[in-house]
Formats: sequence, C-alpha cells, structure tokens
Amino acid sequence: MTTISTLLIVSVLLSASAEILPTRAADLRVGVAATDITPPLGIPLAGYYHARGADGVLDPLFSKALVIESEGTRAAWVALDLISVTRSITDQARAAIEQATGIPADHVMIAATHTHTAPVLAGRGRRDASLGAEKSLSAEYTEALPAMIAESVRLAIERLAPAQVRAVKGRCEDLTFNRRYFMRDGTVGWNPGKMNPNMVMPAGPSDPEVGILYIERPNATGPTQAIATWVNFAMHTDTTGGRQISADWPGALSRVLAGYHGDKHLSLVTLGACGNLNHLDFGWRWPQTSPIEPHRIATILGASVFQAYKDLQPVSASPLRAKSTIVELALPEVTAEEVEEAKATLAAIQDDRGPNFMKQVRSYRVLDVAGREGRPHRVEVQAISLGRDVAWVTLPGEAFVELGLAIKQRSPFPHTYVVSLANENIGYLPDRRSYAEGNYEPESARCAPGSGEKLVETAVALLTALHQ
Repeated sequence: MTTISTLLIVSVLLSASAEILPTRAADLRVGVAATDITPPLGIPLAGYYHARGADGVLDPLFSKALVIESEGTRAAWVALDLISVTRSITDQARAAIEQATGIPADHVMIAATHTHTAPVLAGRGRRDASLGAEKSLSAEYTEALPAMIAESVRLAIERLAPAQVRAVKGRCEDLTFNRRYFMRDGTVGWNPGKMNPNMVMPAGPSDPEVGILYIERPNATGPTQAIATWVNFAMHTDTTGGRQISADWPGALSRVLAGYHGDKHLSLVTLGACGNLNHLDFGWRWPQTSPIEPHRIATILGASVFQAYKDLQPVSASPLRAKSTIVELALPEVTAEEVEEAKATLAAIQDDRGPNFMKQVRSYRVLDVAGREGRPHRVEVQAISLGRDVAWVTLPGEAFVELGLAIKQRSPFPHTYVVSLANENIGYLPDRRSYAEGNYEPESARCAPGSGEKLVETAVALLTALHQ
C-alpha cells in the first residue's frame, strides 16, 4: 500500500469517527433547577367539569428547568406540574427568559405534565372560567407564573457546568392503555368501565416506549453523579383525584429516581401523545384512582427506567439547534341553533356527575368555537435538536397516540421525544379516523378533522430540516 493510500484511509476513518463520537464534556454544559409553584389552598383545581377547591397538599408542584449549552448556543426546557400552559404564559415567560438570560424565545420549550390536581388557569376558556379561573386566587396565580418559570431557568443557568449526555429507548409494557374501545353494539366507547362485558377490543394502539435522556458529570462513575433524567412517556396524568394538590405520577416518579440518584438529581417528565391513553386497565378489577395509585405507577415506570439504564449510549451533543413555525388549524362547524342549545344546556346543568356529561362537553366546545368568530387557531410547533441523535418536537394539545407514533416513525432522529401540551393547549387533537368514531375526545375537540395530521406533517418537516 502506498503512503498516499494509507493517509487517505486514515483521513476517512478519522472523519467517520468524528461523526459518531459525542461532544466532549468540556464542550457541553448543563444546568438544572426547580422552583416551587404550589398554589395557595382554596384555589380551584383543574381537570373536571365540576368545581373543586384545593383543601390540602399531597406533594408540591414545581417548575423544573433544564438548560443545555453547546458550542455557545443555549436552549431551555421547562416541565411544569400543571394541567396545561397558556399561550400568554409561554409568551410572557419566554420574553422574561430572553431578557434575563439572552436565550432566544424559540430556544425555550415549556410543557405541562397535565396533572389533574393542579389549579385552573385564567384565560383557558369557558369551562375553566365556570370553575373559578378568572377569580382572584386563580387570576393572581396565573399572573405570577411567568416570573416563576423564568426564575427556574435563571437558576439553571447559574448552575451550568460541564456534563455528558446519553440516551436510550426503554419500554414499559402493561401500564398505559388506550381508553377508547370498540363495543358490541358497534359504537366506540370511552373509558367503558372495568370488566365491562360489552367491550370487544381497544379502538387504537398504545405506546409503551419510554424516552430517556440521561445527563451526568464528566467521567461519572456511578448513579450519584447524575445531574438529571428526562423521561418522556405517553400516559394521561389523572390518577390521584380528590381535592388535594399533587403532581400525580410524574411527581412520584421524580421521588423514585431521586431515591436512587440522590436529592440533587432532577427528573423532568413530559407526556408523549396520550390524548386517548390513560392508566386504567379495564381488564383488572382493582380500583385505580386514589392518592396511592401514583406510587404504584412510579414504581413500575421507575423500574423500566432503571432497567433501560443498562443500555444507555453516548449521543452527539453538537450542534444545538431550534426551529418553530405557526400552523393554522380550522375550526369545527357550529350552527346558530347549536349555540342557542349550548347556552340553554349550561344554564340548566350544574355539574358533570350524571347523564348530562356529554351535553356539557358538547356545549362548552360549541360556545368556545363560536366565540372565535371564524378565526382559525394559530398554534406553534417547535423542534429542538441535540446533534444528530436527539430531538424534541411539540404538539399544542392532547394529541392522540396515533399522531405521536407517526412522528416518531418518520423522524430522522433515533431519539425523538414528542412532547404534548407544550407552549399552549387548544384541547384534544384526535386523528381523522377518531372524529368519525365519535365520543368524548372528538366531541370536545376545538379544531376540525385533519388538524392532527397537519401537525404531524409540520413536525416531521421541522425535524427533517434540523437533521439536515
């Protein structure tokens, strides 16, 4: 072999190795922080169609921030123990973060864990307004949120230090279930009840994948040197119930992981596409809604995370990129007659505990849509990528699992975290087929059929652009 040939081969090998090796720890810095956002007692709680005032605290709520700096570029992720986040809160928080830290607004992702034992927020539509969202406690809390979010990011930046990143796809079987069922009478049921003899089969898939990003100190030799674990899992966060404030199973999972890694470790939990998924196993007789259910879930899901740790692989952490775009989503059609019927229905119905539940759902949807006076929803889809291995992409509501699976299947990034309820929340985002099947989620949806598929195309286009 000639000297020139040898040099060429060495050059090619070095070039190839540069493509697959992760960024050196000295080039990557990470900071994490959490601020307590637990509201005062008495504040109305979100998640249902009847009023509940908080009368205790099971566990605190947090704004958890992760900041990554790679080659001079910074991005921030925030996981909020709230049922949702509004466009106004996101815009205000991003503006405060950019002013205080210099991180561009489109490099900041803010997602809610969707816990149903957190407060209602002002500016979220007629249903939350009927639960007290516009009254003093909720309005003052909502007004204070952007500053609390920005503070968690500021603290995370103060703690920036060299780090290294690894990732893995875990699996947790038999924990998240499709809650829509084909029934014997030919209809599609929603949460049909445990051991219901009229159930035939689930009307759609579930998603057992556990997306894990693991961040640790350089040259770490054990779990106590872990800085943070990001967990992305597709399952509704409505396991606790009652009137006590709680972060639900994401809070319990954080405690499980901290029990292994130590108190300084931060767990950030975001929801995958789980608009039609929850924790209820309809083939199991045991009750599954109580303050103890999050502990069972966190133990099982935590075990899946621990098991997946064995297969963690280094990922390239450069470059760090972000893109976002605005998508217009059409409204479902409503008639003047439906508007009048909705007003009469809500005037007569006091709460959702009875046969009038679906009438309430339909009425709030009709009035919210009519209130837009034909203006389509203008929603954000955002993507942030870390090297060529890891990417986050957002959906602005409770996306059906079919949509999340489609994005992950088509994404060029091997580790793609589909983050629902991010940056805003326009409600349920069913796939087109489910609109035809009907029941709760399509009946509640504030956007027209085909909106979910439009968001999928936008998400894939953003991911593809970032990968190139």
